Parts: sequence; C-alpha cells; structure tokens
Amino acid sequence: MAGTAQKSNADNTPYMLRKLYDWTLRQAARPNALGALGVVSFAESSFFPVPPDVLLIPMVLAQRQRAWVIAAVCTVASVLGGLFGYAIGFYLFETVGRWLIKLYGLDDRAAQFRAFYDQWGLWVILIKGLTPIPFKIITIMSGAAHFDLATFFLASAATRGTRFFLVAALLKRFGPPIREFIEKRLTLVFLAFLAALVGGFIAMAYL
Repeated sequence: MAGTAQKSNADNTPYMLRKLYDWTLRQAARPNALGALGVVSFAESSFFPVPPDVLLIPMVLAQRQRAWVIAAVCTVASVLGGLFGYAIGFYLFETVGRWLIKLYGLDDRAAQFRAFYDQWGLWVILIKGLTPIPFKIITIMSGAAHFDLATFFLASAATRGTRFFLVAALLKRFGPPIREFIEKRLTLVFLAFLAALVGGFIAMAYL
C-alpha cells in the first residue's frame, strides 16, 4: 500500500483512482474476466451506460497474448446485445424502448431518429457504431424504425468488430508504451474517458 501511495504522489494521481486502476488490472487477469467482459459488452449494446472498453483495454494490457480472443468475445457479445436492443425497439419501443431513450435524455429526438433512418439507416450504424455515441441508442432506434434485420446484423458486426479488434491490435502491438503512458497520466486518461463518454451522449442529442 505504501508503494502504491508513493507512486500516486509521484505522478499526482489521486490515491483512490490509482487503487481503482490497479484493481481493474487485477480483475482483468482473472479466469472469469472474459465472462464479465461478455456481460458488459452485451448489456452496453442494449441498456447499460458504460462501454466495454473499461474491461477490454485492461484485459488486453494484462494478457496481450489473448488479444484476439478478448476482442472476439467483446465483439460477439456486443452484436448479440445489439440484437436484444433491436428487439426492444421493434417490439417494446412504446414501453421499455421509449423509457430507455428518455432515461438518456433523448426522448424528444425519437421521431427525428426514425425519419433519419428512412434515408441513412445503414450509414448511421456504420459511422456511429465506431464513435463514442452510445450504441444502445442505435440498436433500439434501428428496431423502432423496423430497419432490415440482416443489414443491421452485418453492419453491427462490421462496426463493432472493427472498433474492438483495432483497439486490441494497437494494445497488442504497442502494449508496454501504452500502459506506461496510461499509468503516468492516469488522471488525464480517466478524464479523457469521461469526456468521451459524456460527449457521446451530448453528440447524440444534437446530431
């Protein structure tokens, strides 16, 4: 504990943030980490607000030799979760779907999203699926707009796979320097992650 505290003081990282980071790395190396990643990835595509990157990144950093397996689990679970989100929008939009959209402050954009999908549905999934914009909003609204399911599935697999495998590839190739950068600037990285997460919701409200 003393060593951790000294490290925290040396790089001006708050002690609790450093402890949280160290705890996340330990969890990422556990045997059941893949299962946890799958659950988070599935849930994030349909209702959960936290992206799977919070587990994906430390898991690859902790086990770079399993980068492709980790990315594959993240992708498959995310796509399956997207199908669940699609089903919510298709069958339950006026109840569960609208409640979730409203929960994220986007209820007044629902009609606009539906109209937008009529013209740009495929590109919405392909482009926004690669950005910090919440993917759950895309999946629910795809179902609500009755967007073609096969096209939705293929586009989701392409965009989610590209995102997660690209992250895994970069971490596998440049793991040590990336990990060193994160650990030396933990507070900055944490704030940047929060900014991207919040910015995604804000962007969804105005785009």
